[in-house]
Amino acid sequence: MSTGNTVWIVDDDRSIRWVLEKALNQSGIETQTFDNGESLVRKLGTEYPDAIISDIRMPGMDGLELLGKINDSHPGMPVIITTAHSDLDSAVASYQGGAFEYLPKPFDIDEAVAMTERALVHASELQAQSEASAVVEEPSGEVGSTEIIGEAPAMQEVFRAIGRLSHSNITVLINGESGTGKELVAQALHKHSPRAKEKFIALNMAAIPKELMESELFGHEKGAFTGATALREGRFEQADGGTLFLDEIGDMPADTQTRLLRVLADGEFYRVGGHIPIKVDVRIIAATHQDLEALVTDGRFREDLFHRLNVIRIHIPSLRDRREDVPKLMQFFFNKASEELDSECKVLTKESEEYLCQLDWPGNVRQLENTCRWITVMASGREIHLEDLPPELLNQQPIEGEATGVSGDWQENLRRWADQELSLGKKKILDTAVPIFEKLMIETALKHTHGRKRDAAVLLGWGRNTLTRKMNELGMNGSGEEDED
Repeated sequence: MSTGNTVWIVDDDRSIRWVLEKALNQSGIETQTFDNGESLVRKLGTEYPDAIISDIRMPGMDGLELLGKINDSHPGMPVIITTAHSDLDSAVASYQGGAFEYLPKPFDIDEAVAMTERALVHASELQAQSEASAVVEEPSGEVGSTEIIGEAPAMQEVFRAIGRLSHSNITVLINGESGTGKELVAQALHKHSPRAKEKFIALNMAAIPKELMESELFGHEKGAFTGATALREGRFEQADGGTLFLDEIGDMPADTQTRLLRVLADGEFYRVGGHIPIKVDVRIIAATHQDLEALVTDGRFREDLFHRLNVIRIHIPSLRDRREDVPKLMQFFFNKASEELDSECKVLTKESEEYLCQLDWPGNVRQLENTCRWITVMASGREIHLEDLPPELLNQQPIEGEATGVSGDWQENLRRWADQELSLGKKKILDTAVPIFEKLMIETALKHTHGRKRDAAVLLGWGRNTLTRKMNELGMNGSGEEDED
Protein backbone atom coordinates (compact mmCIF):
# COMPACT_ATOMS: atom_id res chain seq x y z
CA MET A 1 0.00 0.00 0.00
CA SER A 2 1.05 3.58 -0.63
CA THR A 3 1.83 6.03 2.15
CA GLY A 4 0.55 8.96 0.11
CA ASN A 5 4.01 10.37 -0.52
CA THR A 6 5.94 7.60 -2.27
CA VAL A 7 7.67 7.73 -5.65
CA TRP A 8 9.31 4.86 -7.52
CA ILE A 9 12.22 5.63 -9.83
CA VAL A 10 13.23 3.32 -12.68
CA ASP A 11 16.28 4.08 -14.84
CA ASP A 12 19.16 1.92 -16.04
CA ASP A 13 21.54 4.82 -15.31
CA ARG A 14 22.66 4.49 -11.69
CA SER A 15 23.71 8.15 -11.45
CA ILE A 16 20.25 9.36 -12.49
CA ARG A 17 18.61 7.11 -9.90
CA TRP A 18 20.97 8.40 -7.21
CA VAL A 19 20.48 12.10 -8.03
CA LEU A 20 16.68 11.81 -8.12
CA GLU A 21 16.53 9.70 -4.98
CA LYS A 22 18.71 12.16 -3.02
CA ALA A 23 16.80 15.24 -4.20
CA LEU A 24 13.36 13.76 -3.56
CA ASN A 25 14.36 12.45 -0.13
CA GLN A 26 15.60 15.92 0.82
CA SER A 27 12.16 17.23 -0.15
CA GLY A 28 10.47 14.75 2.19
CA ILE A 29 9.40 12.31 -0.51
CA GLU A 30 9.90 8.57 0.06
CA THR A 31 11.52 6.73 -2.83
CA GLN A 32 12.36 3.28 -4.10
CA THR A 33 14.61 2.69 -7.09
CA PHE A 34 14.73 0.05 -9.84
CA ASP A 35 17.24 -0.49 -12.65
CA ASN A 36 14.75 -2.11 -15.03
CA GLY A 37 11.03 -2.11 -15.81
CA GLU A 38 10.48 -5.82 -15.17
CA SER A 39 11.44 -5.59 -11.49
CA LEU A 40 9.11 -2.62 -11.00
CA VAL A 41 6.20 -4.49 -12.60
CA ARG A 42 6.81 -7.47 -10.29
CA LYS A 43 6.78 -5.15 -7.29
CA LEU A 44 3.48 -3.63 -8.46
CA GLY A 45 1.92 -7.03 -7.87
CA THR A 46 2.19 -6.61 -4.10
CA GLU A 47 2.35 -2.85 -3.49
CA TYR A 48 2.22 0.43 -5.35
CA PRO A 49 3.52 4.01 -5.10
CA ASP A 50 1.76 7.34 -5.58
CA ALA A 51 3.79 8.27 -8.64
CA ILE A 52 6.50 6.83 -10.88
CA ILE A 53 9.47 8.39 -12.68
CA SER A 54 10.63 6.23 -15.60
CA ASP A 55 13.28 6.49 -18.29
CA ILE A 56 11.89 5.90 -21.79
CA ARG A 57 14.75 3.85 -23.26
CA MET A 58 16.03 0.96 -21.13
CA PRO A 59 17.25 -2.56 -21.87
CA GLY A 60 14.42 -5.06 -21.89
CA MET A 61 11.10 -3.39 -21.12
CA ASP A 62 11.25 0.25 -22.23
CA GLY A 63 9.45 3.14 -20.59
CA LEU A 64 6.50 3.21 -22.99
CA GLU A 65 5.81 -0.52 -22.51
CA LEU A 66 6.08 -0.02 -18.76
CA LEU A 67 3.72 2.97 -19.02
CA GLY A 68 1.15 0.75 -20.74
CA LYS A 69 1.37 -1.90 -18.03
CA ILE A 70 1.01 0.70 -15.28
CA ASN A 71 -2.05 2.17 -16.98
CA ASP A 72 -3.55 -1.31 -17.30
CA SER A 73 -3.03 -2.24 -13.65
CA HIS A 74 -3.23 1.18 -11.96
CA PRO A 75 -5.13 3.62 -14.22
CA GLY A 76 -4.67 7.21 -13.15
CA MET A 77 -1.30 6.75 -11.47
CA PRO A 78 0.87 9.70 -12.60
CA VAL A 79 3.99 8.64 -14.51
CA ILE A 80 6.75 11.09 -15.44
CA ILE A 81 8.72 9.98 -18.49
CA THR A 82 12.36 11.07 -18.74
CA THR A 83 14.55 10.67 -21.81
CA ALA A 84 17.87 11.78 -23.25
CA HIS A 85 16.31 11.40 -26.72
CA SER A 86 14.38 14.67 -26.67
CA ASP A 87 12.60 14.38 -30.00
CA LEU A 88 9.00 15.01 -31.03
CA ASP A 89 8.06 11.34 -31.41
CA SER A 90 9.22 10.57 -27.85
CA ALA A 91 7.20 13.45 -26.41
CA VAL A 92 4.06 12.60 -28.36
CA ALA A 93 4.32 8.87 -27.63
CA SER A 94 4.68 9.63 -23.91
CA TYR A 95 1.57 11.81 -23.77
CA GLN A 96 -0.43 9.47 -26.02
CA GLY A 97 0.55 6.61 -23.73
CA GLY A 98 -0.93 8.50 -20.79
CA ALA A 99 2.16 10.05 -19.20
CA PHE A 100 1.54 12.74 -16.59
CA GLU A 101 4.59 14.73 -17.74
CA TYR A 102 7.58 14.52 -20.06
CA LEU A 103 11.03 15.55 -18.77
CA PRO A 104 13.92 15.70 -21.28
CA LYS A 105 17.47 15.07 -20.04
CA PRO A 106 19.60 16.74 -18.89
CA PHE A 107 17.06 18.23 -16.49
CA ASP A 108 17.22 20.81 -13.73
CA ILE A 109 16.86 18.84 -10.49
CA ASP A 110 14.62 21.54 -8.99
CA GLU A 111 12.32 21.25 -11.98
CA ALA A 112 12.24 17.46 -11.54
CA VAL A 113 11.34 17.81 -7.86
CA ALA A 114 8.64 20.40 -8.59
CA MET A 115 7.18 18.18 -11.32
CA THR A 116 7.15 15.21 -8.94
CA GLU A 117 5.39 17.25 -6.29
CA ARG A 118 2.72 18.21 -8.84
CA ALA A 119 2.31 14.53 -9.70
CA LEU A 120 1.78 13.68 -6.02
CA VAL A 121 -0.80 16.48 -5.66
CA HIS A 122 -2.54 15.13 -8.75
CA ALA A 123 -2.58 11.61 -7.29
CA SER A 124 -3.94 12.93 -3.99
CA GLU A 125 -6.72 14.84 -5.73
CA LEU A 126 -7.74 11.78 -7.75
CA GLN A 127 -7.89 9.68 -4.62
CA ALA A 128 -9.86 12.32 -2.71
CA GLN A 129 -12.41 12.60 -5.49
CA SER A 130 -12.52 8.81 -5.94
CA GLU A 131 -11.94 9.26 -9.66
CA ALA A 132 -10.24 6.71 -11.87
CA SER A 133 -8.58 8.10 -14.97
CA ALA A 134 -9.54 6.29 -18.14
CA VAL A 135 -6.82 4.48 -20.03
CA VAL A 136 -5.78 6.63 -22.95
CA GLU A 137 -5.95 4.71 -26.21
CA GLU A 138 -3.35 5.38 -28.84
CA PRO A 139 -4.67 6.30 -32.27
CA SER A 140 -4.63 3.46 -34.73
CA GLY A 141 -1.80 3.34 -37.20
CA GLU A 142 1.86 3.80 -36.46
CA VAL A 143 3.32 7.24 -35.91
CA GLY A 144 6.11 7.74 -38.41
CA SER A 145 9.24 9.82 -38.09
CA THR A 146 9.12 13.60 -38.27
CA GLU A 147 11.36 16.21 -39.81
CA ILE A 148 11.08 18.52 -36.82
CA ILE A 149 14.47 18.50 -35.13
CA GLY A 150 15.19 20.28 -31.88
CA GLU A 151 16.77 19.66 -28.51
CA ALA A 152 16.73 23.30 -27.40
CA PRO A 153 14.39 24.02 -24.44
CA ALA A 154 12.16 26.21 -26.61
CA MET A 155 11.65 23.36 -29.09
CA GLN A 156 10.98 20.92 -26.28
CA GLU A 157 8.09 23.18 -25.29
CA VAL A 158 6.76 22.87 -28.84
CA PHE A 159 7.03 19.07 -28.62
CA ARG A 160 5.22 19.10 -25.28
CA ALA A 161 2.40 21.18 -26.76
CA ILE A 162 1.99 18.80 -29.73
CA GLY A 163 1.93 15.87 -27.34
CA ARG A 164 -0.67 17.44 -25.05
CA LEU A 165 -2.88 18.25 -28.04
CA SER A 166 -2.61 14.77 -29.56
CA HIS A 167 -6.10 13.77 -28.40
CA SER A 168 -7.74 17.08 -29.28
CA ASN A 169 -9.36 18.74 -32.28
CA ILE A 170 -9.07 22.22 -30.78
CA THR A 171 -8.16 25.26 -32.89
CA VAL A 172 -4.48 26.20 -32.78
CA LEU A 173 -2.66 29.42 -33.71
CA ILE A 174 1.04 29.06 -34.55
CA ASN A 175 3.25 32.13 -34.57
CA GLY A 176 6.89 32.49 -35.50
CA GLU A 177 9.20 34.20 -37.95
CA SER A 178 9.27 33.22 -41.62
CA GLY A 179 11.24 30.04 -42.20
CA THR A 180 10.89 28.64 -38.67
CA GLY A 181 8.82 25.64 -39.79
CA LYS A 182 5.26 26.60 -38.90
CA GLU A 183 3.75 24.31 -41.54
CA LEU A 184 5.82 21.36 -40.27
CA VAL A 185 4.37 21.94 -36.80
CA ALA A 186 0.86 22.14 -38.28
CA GLN A 187 1.45 18.83 -40.09
CA ALA A 188 2.69 17.28 -36.84
CA LEU A 189 -0.40 18.50 -34.99
CA HIS A 190 -2.57 16.82 -37.64
CA LYS A 191 -0.45 13.67 -37.80
CA HIS A 192 -0.67 13.18 -34.04
CA SER A 193 -4.40 13.93 -33.76
CA PRO A 194 -7.65 11.95 -33.95
CA ARG A 195 -7.95 13.21 -37.56
CA ALA A 196 -4.60 11.73 -38.64
CA LYS A 197 -6.21 9.44 -41.23
CA GLU A 198 -8.14 12.31 -42.82
CA LYS A 199 -6.88 15.02 -45.19
CA PHE A 200 -4.49 17.82 -44.31
CA ILE A 201 -5.16 20.78 -46.63
CA ALA A 202 -2.86 23.82 -46.59
CA LEU A 203 -3.52 27.27 -48.04
CA ASN A 204 -1.18 30.28 -47.88
CA MET A 205 -3.19 33.49 -47.60
CA ALA A 206 -0.27 35.59 -48.87
CA ALA A 207 -0.03 33.56 -52.09
CA ILE A 208 -3.66 33.96 -53.19
CA PRO A 209 -4.90 37.07 -55.06
CA LYS A 210 -7.56 38.90 -53.08
CA GLU A 211 -10.22 38.42 -55.78
CA LEU A 212 -9.73 34.63 -55.72
CA MET A 213 -9.51 34.17 -51.95
CA GLU A 214 -13.17 33.32 -51.27
CA SER A 215 -13.35 30.95 -54.23
CA GLU A 216 -10.23 29.14 -52.98
CA LEU A 217 -11.64 28.77 -49.49
CA PHE A 218 -15.32 28.13 -50.14
CA GLY A 219 -15.48 27.01 -53.78
CA HIS A 220 -17.83 28.33 -56.43
CA GLU A 221 -20.86 27.29 -58.45
CA LYS A 222 -20.78 26.99 -62.22
CA GLY A 223 -21.31 30.43 -63.76
CA ALA A 224 -20.67 32.25 -60.48
CA PHE A 225 -18.28 34.59 -62.29
CA THR A 226 -16.50 34.93 -65.62
CA GLY A 227 -14.36 31.85 -66.12
CA ALA A 228 -16.30 29.68 -63.65
CA THR A 229 -17.15 27.03 -66.22
CA ALA A 230 -17.67 24.24 -63.69
CA LEU A 231 -18.53 23.73 -60.03
CA ARG A 232 -15.43 23.75 -57.85
CA GLU A 233 -15.02 22.61 -54.27
CA GLY A 234 -13.10 24.95 -51.99
CA ARG A 235 -10.51 24.05 -49.38
CA PHE A 236 -13.11 23.76 -46.62
CA GLU A 237 -14.96 21.02 -48.51
CA GLN A 238 -11.71 19.30 -49.44
CA ALA A 239 -10.68 19.24 -45.77
CA ASP A 240 -14.04 17.99 -44.45
CA GLY A 241 -13.32 15.58 -41.57
CA GLY A 242 -9.68 16.60 -41.52
CA THR A 243 -7.52 19.66 -40.91
CA LEU A 244 -7.34 22.96 -42.79
CA PHE A 245 -4.08 24.87 -42.32
CA LEU A 246 -4.40 28.61 -43.02
CA ASP A 247 -0.87 29.96 -43.32
CA GLU A 248 -0.16 33.69 -43.02
CA ILE A 249 -3.64 34.32 -41.68
CA GLY A 250 -2.68 37.96 -41.03
CA ASP A 251 -2.78 38.60 -44.80
CA MET A 252 -6.44 37.55 -45.11
CA PRO A 253 -8.64 40.36 -46.54
CA ALA A 254 -11.24 41.91 -44.24
CA ASP A 255 -14.30 40.61 -46.10
CA THR A 256 -12.89 37.07 -46.11
CA GLN A 257 -12.22 37.38 -42.37
CA THR A 258 -15.93 38.00 -41.88
CA ARG A 259 -16.91 34.89 -43.86
CA LEU A 260 -14.33 32.78 -42.02
CA LEU A 261 -15.68 33.95 -38.67
CA ARG A 262 -19.16 32.78 -39.66
CA VAL A 263 -17.88 29.37 -40.72
CA LEU A 264 -16.06 28.95 -37.41
CA ALA A 265 -19.21 29.97 -35.52
CA ASP A 266 -21.80 28.00 -37.51
CA GLY A 267 -19.83 25.22 -39.18
CA GLU A 268 -21.41 25.98 -42.55
CA PHE A 269 -20.89 28.25 -45.56
CA TYR A 270 -22.10 28.98 -49.10
CA ARG A 271 -20.05 28.51 -52.23
CA VAL A 272 -19.48 31.69 -54.24
CA GLY A 273 -22.66 32.06 -56.29
CA GLY A 274 -24.39 29.35 -54.24
CA HIS A 275 -27.61 29.43 -52.21
CA ILE A 276 -27.46 26.08 -50.40
CA PRO A 277 -25.60 25.98 -47.06
CA ILE A 278 -22.82 23.38 -46.88
CA LYS A 279 -21.92 21.93 -43.47
CA VAL A 280 -18.38 20.79 -42.79
CA ASP A 281 -16.43 19.36 -39.87
CA VAL A 282 -12.96 20.90 -40.13
CA ARG A 283 -10.22 21.53 -37.60
CA ILE A 284 -8.55 24.90 -38.16
CA ILE A 285 -4.84 25.47 -37.59
CA ALA A 286 -3.70 29.00 -38.45
CA ALA A 287 -0.21 30.48 -38.60
CA THR A 288 1.37 33.90 -38.95
CA HIS A 289 4.71 35.67 -38.73
CA GLN A 290 2.92 38.91 -37.86
CA ASP A 291 1.80 40.37 -34.53
CA LEU A 292 -1.94 39.74 -34.75
CA GLU A 293 -2.64 41.74 -31.59
CA ALA A 294 -1.04 44.76 -33.26
CA LEU A 295 -3.11 44.15 -36.40
CA VAL A 296 -6.24 44.07 -34.23
CA THR A 297 -5.24 47.34 -32.58
CA ASP A 298 -4.65 48.89 -36.01
CA GLY A 299 -8.07 47.69 -37.21
CA ARG A 300 -6.58 45.38 -39.87
CA PHE A 301 -7.69 42.11 -38.26
CA ARG A 302 -11.02 41.33 -36.65
CA GLU A 303 -10.77 41.06 -32.89
CA ASP A 304 -13.54 38.44 -32.69
CA LEU A 305 -11.82 36.29 -35.32
CA PHE A 306 -8.53 36.63 -33.46
CA HIS A 307 -10.14 35.25 -30.29
CA ARG A 308 -11.72 32.39 -32.29
CA LEU A 309 -8.31 31.40 -33.63
CA ASN A 310 -6.25 32.09 -30.53
CA VAL A 311 -7.61 29.18 -28.46
CA ILE A 312 -4.22 27.48 -28.11
CA ARG A 313 -1.08 29.28 -29.25
CA ILE A 314 2.25 27.67 -30.07
CA HIS A 315 5.32 29.85 -30.56
CA ILE A 316 8.07 28.55 -32.84
CA PRO A 317 11.45 29.97 -31.82
CA SER A 318 13.78 31.58 -34.33
CA LEU A 319 16.99 29.74 -35.18
CA ARG A 320 19.08 32.36 -33.34
CA ASP A 321 17.14 31.41 -30.19
CA ARG A 322 18.03 27.72 -30.58
CA ARG A 323 21.62 27.80 -31.86
CA GLU A 324 22.41 24.48 -30.18
CA ASP A 325 20.18 22.80 -32.79
CA VAL A 326 22.16 24.12 -35.78
CA PRO A 327 24.68 21.21 -36.00
CA LYS A 328 22.00 18.50 -36.01
CA LEU A 329 19.82 20.45 -38.43
CA MET A 330 22.73 20.89 -40.83
CA GLN A 331 23.60 17.19 -40.66
CA PHE A 332 19.97 16.34 -41.42
CA PHE A 333 19.88 18.73 -44.38
CA PHE A 334 23.25 17.51 -45.68
CA ASN A 335 21.92 13.93 -45.62
CA LYS A 336 18.71 15.04 -47.33
CA ALA A 337 20.56 17.00 -50.03
CA SER A 338 22.95 14.11 -50.59
CA GLU A 339 20.07 11.73 -51.27
CA GLU A 340 18.15 14.17 -53.48
CA LEU A 341 21.18 15.23 -55.52
CA ASP A 342 22.86 11.80 -55.53
CA SER A 343 26.14 13.17 -54.20
CA GLU A 344 28.44 12.54 -51.25
CA CYS A 345 27.30 13.83 -47.87
CA LYS A 346 29.24 16.87 -46.71
CA VAL A 347 30.90 17.15 -43.29
CA LEU A 348 31.69 20.43 -41.52
CA THR A 349 35.05 21.09 -39.90
CA LYS A 350 34.87 22.16 -36.28
CA GLU A 351 35.83 25.72 -37.25
CA SER A 352 33.06 25.92 -39.87
CA GLU A 353 30.46 24.48 -37.52
CA GLU A 354 31.34 26.93 -34.74
CA TYR A 355 31.18 29.83 -37.19
CA LEU A 356 27.77 28.82 -38.55
CA CYS A 357 26.37 28.37 -35.04
CA GLN A 358 27.22 32.00 -34.28
CA LEU A 359 25.31 33.50 -37.22
CA ASP A 360 21.88 35.11 -36.84
CA TRP A 361 20.14 33.17 -39.67
CA PRO A 362 17.42 35.75 -40.44
CA GLY A 363 15.80 33.24 -42.81
CA ASN A 364 15.80 30.65 -40.02
CA VAL A 365 15.59 26.92 -40.80
CA ARG A 366 14.62 27.54 -44.42
CA GLN A 367 17.79 29.57 -44.96
CA LEU A 368 19.84 26.88 -43.23
CA GLU A 369 18.42 24.19 -45.52
CA ASN A 370 19.11 26.26 -48.63
CA THR A 371 22.66 26.84 -47.40
CA CYS A 372 23.20 23.09 -47.04
CA ARG A 373 21.93 22.52 -50.58
CA TRP A 374 24.25 25.27 -51.91
CA ILE A 375 27.24 23.72 -50.14
CA THR A 376 26.34 20.25 -51.42
CA VAL A 377 26.31 21.52 -55.01
CA MET A 378 29.12 24.07 -54.95
CA ALA A 379 31.75 22.68 -52.55
CA SER A 380 34.21 20.36 -54.29
CA GLY A 381 35.47 18.41 -51.28
CA ARG A 382 33.65 16.31 -48.71
CA GLU A 383 35.03 18.27 -45.75
CA ILE A 384 33.67 21.82 -45.57
CA HIS A 385 36.06 24.58 -44.50
CA LEU A 386 35.27 28.25 -43.95
CA GLU A 387 36.32 29.14 -47.48
CA ASP A 388 33.73 26.66 -48.82
CA LEU A 389 30.81 28.55 -47.27
CA PRO A 390 28.56 30.86 -49.33
CA PRO A 391 30.21 34.29 -49.71
CA GLU A 392 27.23 36.12 -48.19
CA LEU A 393 27.65 34.14 -44.96
CA LEU A 394 31.33 35.01 -44.72
CA ASN A 395 30.43 38.69 -44.94
CA GLN A 396 28.25 38.40 -41.83
CA GLN A 397 29.82 39.14 -38.46
CA PRO A 398 29.25 36.43 -35.83
CA ILE A 399 27.48 37.39 -32.64
CA GLU A 400 30.47 36.31 -30.58
CA GLY A 401 34.17 37.09 -30.80
CA GLU A 402 35.11 40.55 -32.07
CA ALA A 403 31.47 41.59 -32.48
CA THR A 404 31.00 41.57 -28.70
CA GLY A 405 34.52 42.41 -27.63
CA VAL A 406 34.92 38.95 -26.09
CA SER A 407 37.85 36.91 -27.26
CA GLY A 408 38.29 33.15 -27.19
CA ASP A 409 41.49 33.53 -25.11
CA TRP A 410 39.82 32.26 -21.94
CA GLN A 411 39.11 28.93 -23.62
CA GLU A 412 42.74 28.60 -24.71
CA ASN A 413 43.91 29.62 -21.23
CA LEU A 414 41.65 27.00 -19.68
CA ARG A 415 42.98 24.39 -22.07
CA ARG A 416 46.58 25.27 -21.17
CA TRP A 417 45.78 25.19 -17.45
CA ALA A 418 44.20 21.73 -17.76
CA ASP A 419 47.20 20.49 -19.75
CA GLN A 420 49.60 21.85 -17.12
CA GLU A 421 47.70 20.31 -14.20
CA LEU A 422 47.50 16.90 -15.87
CA SER A 423 51.17 17.06 -16.82
CA LEU A 424 51.98 17.55 -13.13
CA GLY A 425 50.10 14.32 -12.38
CA LYS A 426 47.16 15.99 -10.67
CA LYS A 427 43.77 14.25 -10.66
CA LYS A 428 40.15 15.33 -10.25
CA ILE A 429 40.92 18.67 -11.85
CA LEU A 430 37.20 19.28 -12.42
CA ASP A 431 36.78 19.38 -8.63
CA THR A 432 39.12 22.37 -8.68
CA ALA A 433 37.92 24.11 -11.83
CA VAL A 434 34.14 23.76 -11.70
CA PRO A 435 33.56 25.54 -8.34
CA ILE A 436 35.75 28.45 -9.49
CA PHE A 437 33.89 28.64 -12.81
CA GLU A 438 30.47 28.46 -11.16
CA LYS A 439 31.41 31.11 -8.56
CA LEU A 440 32.59 33.50 -11.29
CA MET A 441 29.42 32.94 -13.30
CA ILE A 442 27.19 33.51 -10.26
CA GLU A 443 29.07 36.65 -9.19
CA THR A 444 28.84 38.07 -12.71
CA ALA A 445 25.12 37.28 -13.02
CA LEU A 446 24.42 38.87 -9.61
CA LYS A 447 26.36 41.94 -10.73
CA HIS A 448 24.17 42.28 -13.82
CA THR A 449 20.97 41.90 -11.77
CA HIS A 450 22.14 44.19 -8.95
CA GLY A 451 22.10 41.26 -6.54
CA ARG A 452 18.61 39.93 -7.35
CA LYS A 453 18.85 36.14 -7.10
CA ARG A 454 15.65 35.35 -9.00
CA ASP A 455 16.81 37.35 -12.06
CA ALA A 456 20.36 35.96 -11.78
CA ALA A 457 18.99 32.41 -11.85
CA VAL A 458 17.17 33.22 -15.11
CA LEU A 459 20.38 34.57 -16.67
CA LEU A 460 22.25 31.41 -15.65
CA GLY A 461 19.50 29.08 -16.90
CA TRP A 462 18.87 27.66 -13.43
CA GLY A 463 15.91 27.48 -11.13
CA ARG A 464 16.05 29.81 -8.11
CA ASN A 465 16.46 26.87 -5.73
CA THR A 466 19.40 25.57 -7.75
CA LEU A 467 21.12 28.97 -7.51
CA THR A 468 20.53 29.13 -3.76
CA ARG A 469 21.90 25.60 -3.27
CA LYS A 470 24.96 26.35 -5.42
CA MET A 471 25.67 29.54 -3.46
CA ASN A 472 25.46 27.63 -0.19
CA GLU A 473 27.83 24.96 -1.49
CA LEU A 474 30.31 27.65 -2.62
CA GLY A 475 30.13 29.60 0.63
CA MET A 476 28.43 32.58 -1.00
CA ASN A 477 25.63 32.94 1.54
CA GLY A 478 26.27 36.66 1.98
CA SER A 479 26.02 37.45 -1.72
CA GLY A 480 22.93 38.82 -3.43
CA GLU A 481 19.61 40.05 -2.13
CA GLU A 482 16.65 37.97 -1.05
CA ASP A 483 13.77 38.35 -3.50
CA GLU A 484 10.39 39.35 -2.21
CA ASP A 485 7.62 36.87 -2.92
